[in-house]
Amino acid sequence: MKAPFNSVQEALLWASSYLQENDREPRAARFYLQDLLHYTSTELMMRQTDQMTDELRERFSEGIYKIAKGTPYQYVSGRAEFYGRDFTVSPAVLIPRPETEELIEQLIRRKKEHFGDTAVRLVDIGTGTGCIATTLKLEMPEIVVTAVDISPQALAVATANASELDAEVRFLEGDMTAPIEQQTWDIFVSNPPYIAALEKQEMNDVVLDHEPHLALFAEDDGLYFYKKMINKLPQILAEKAIVAFEIGHLQGPAIQQLLSVALPQARVEVVKDLNGRDRMVFATL
Repeated sequence: MKAPFNSVQEALLWASSYLQENDREPRAARFYLQDLLHYTSTELMMRQTDQMTDELRERFSEGIYKIAKGTPYQYVSGRAEFYGRDFTVSPAVLIPRPETEELIEQLIRRKKEHFGDTAVRLVDIGTGTGCIATTLKLEMPEIVVTAVDISPQALAVATANASELDAEVRFLEGDMTAPIEQQTWDIFVSNPPYIAALEKQEMNDVVLDHEPHLALFAEDDGLYFYKKMINKLPQILAEKAIVAFEIGHLQGPAIQQLLSVALPQARVEVVKDLNGRDRMVFATL
């Protein structure tokens, strides 16, 4: 079917209307076209009158039809922006979230306050796209970064991202802390699966039907992976250390309690995101 548009502006008008008619977020049209053209939002605004090639028009319209059926636009384009950089994504990994950028900002600040410019060892458990490990290495080149995931498909994506962005990260395959228990770590960071099974009914079908459940859901009211990791922390943390978790917005008190029991000498804080919800927990030794 011939695409019903020629210019960038016409493409956006058509796609936004089509998505809205199909009960999808109209803004996805703009984000998808930015990814397709490799434009910033400013460049897209300035090039509204540009004519699109036949090939580009076909790719864009086909992508919009997929997005209208529920596929996240990032999986259609194969790209997602995180902390100002483009990361490759696939259905094997979660799409990076803006909330995780807040975890990055908090951890960079806390690392400088606690360690200065020291070349500390950091491990990222459940790395997925590698966005946390890669971004932290690029923002703090002095740190030595290791990242772990149980999924070989996710590790392939993460390794490609680190290589593409020229970040020196060591990737290991394994179940949570299993591959890294022979060392001690100065910084331990994880954004594990934390959605309780009961929350499935409240979730958007775009997430539920397309993103990997292995990376979304956890037993024990979403606390399973935190409990397993926190249980290992006394054996694998250095005497001076930082633990950083991204959490579900209802899990702050439970995870704070778990960390306080496992690491009684640590200062444990629950930190809210920009929306005012509990989103991170930090323990500092």
